Amino acid sequence: MNNTPNDHDYTDATLFDTELLIELANKVMPFGKYEGRTLIDLPEPYVLWLMNHAPPKGRLGDLMALLHTVKVNGLEPLIEPLRNT
Repeated sequence: MNNTPNDHDYTDATLFDTELLIELANKVMPFGKYEGRTLIDLPEPYVLWLMNHAPPKGRLGDLMALLHTVKVNGLEPLIEPLRNT
């Protein structure tokens, strides 16, 4: 069952993929209102809007779908130690 609007299904194993989480903690938003801000620092309402209206494709889309899962479940504090890793 897919839980995000971008048709990505993140299992528990994905949520514990260290390399993916490190990338999420450090990747910079390449466009839009929050261009230049790290993905994990994007406001939750913006992430929800983006995923419902214009989800990115490719790797950024994958990261945004994971970010959506992190944000809606309040897991941002788990990402904090992974910054600049």
